[in-house]
Amino acid sequence: MSYLKRQRVPKKWPIPRKGTAYVVRPLSNLKDSVPILVALRDMLKIVQNRKEVKKAVHDKIILINTKPARDDKNHIVLFDSICLIPSRKNYRLELSEIGKFALNEIKETEAGKKISKITGKKILAGKKIQLNLSDGANYLSNVKCNVNDSVLINLKNKKIEKCLPLKENASVVVVAGKHAGKKGIIEKLKEERKMAKLNIGKDSINVLIKQMIVVE
Repeated sequence: MSYLKRQRVPKKWPIPRKGTAYVVRPLSNLKDSVPILVALRDMLKIVQNRKEVKKAVHDKIILINTKPARDDKNHIVLFDSICLIPSRKNYRLELSEIGKFALNEIKETEAGKKISKITGKKILAGKKIQLNLSDGANYLSNVKCNVNDSVLINLKNKKIEKCLPLKENASVVVVAGKHAGKKGIIEKLKEERKMAKLNIGKDSINVLIKQMIVVE
């Protein structure tokens, strides 16, 4: 089904619960993504309807992570970028402080890079190391890193530039749970409990490691 009942849209989508009965469903990853139709019409408010988005897709003037969007149901996940070629504006999907998706304008040079979390690591034939990332992508890389670290990806050459290790004093964003959207610094790692203590200004909170992403 290509539509979703408005009352059942994920809580991260910043759209009102009242309105048309149905909204478009992303092609995949419903819980942690948003379709570009919703991103452009409801979040950025630069188009008025689906017809305008379909025309923009047909004209190849919308880029997702430097590649042309192919469908108005194409989805973007956290830290993906959208480029609008006519206006030369770039936006990155992030979380607001209340845990809602938000599209924040970024520089053109930033749109060619992305941060993603390592969720798995495999050694393949020939001792090649494959990293499985939180956005569903897999990369072969010799960069030294561990599960729960993050990596900075160059989207143009499809290579990992560096590792952002999970460690004390690292900057993180909470992406799930009741603290979703909070940004902080790791005060203390409690790996035996799969948890970290974060400093978020004047306060400290405990967050599961699986609910946060290292961003610096």
